[in-house]
Amino acid sequence: MPEYLNLYNVFAAVSIFSTVFYVIKLAIFMLTGADAEVDAQFDTITETEVSFNFLSVQSILAFFMGFGWSGLAAVTQFELDGKIALAIAILVGSAFMFLSAYLMFGVKKLNKNIKVNLNELEGKTGKAYTSINAKSEGQIEIVLNNKLTILNAINISDEKIEAFSQVKVIKVEDDEIHIIKE
Repeated sequence: MPEYLNLYNVFAAVSIFSTVFYVIKLAIFMLTGADAEVDAQFDTITETEVSFNFLSVQSILAFFMGFGWSGLAAVTQFELDGKIALAIAILVGSAFMFLSAYLMFGVKKLNKNIKVNLNELEGKTGKAYTSINAKSEGQIEIVLNNKLTILNAINISDEKIEAFSQVKVIKVEDDEIHIIKE
């Protein structure tokens, strides 16, 4: 075995390269807002989403970072035997990979689409957020799904509605909210 291929050099190279690639991946994400993962549609029945998330570029880089840095610390700081250092590196790298995958599952749970049924607004009252001229569009402030929400609405009456006046939703048609002054 060549002299340059010792555990110190292997652990140092793995830790440095994986950290550099991880930082590059993080910079791409921060600058563009896009992830460097590949999301493709396949015409198969196989459920593989979990395995692809677990074996993502990020989790593999996390494994090699944990592997490299802990192996390097075991060899240099603790002066452990090569087999023990390798075992520690594999354990710590695996822990980093599992932690990275677990955190990504948690982050993906945050991406939640909330379906809104505007028809629930019929008969409810709110406030005009802006002044709304007769037979024109403006904004109202109303509670929807237990949250105070600002929505576009159409004043169907012949009188102007001043800002912060009470309004009542008469009907919702084609996702358009029709209101009158209350």
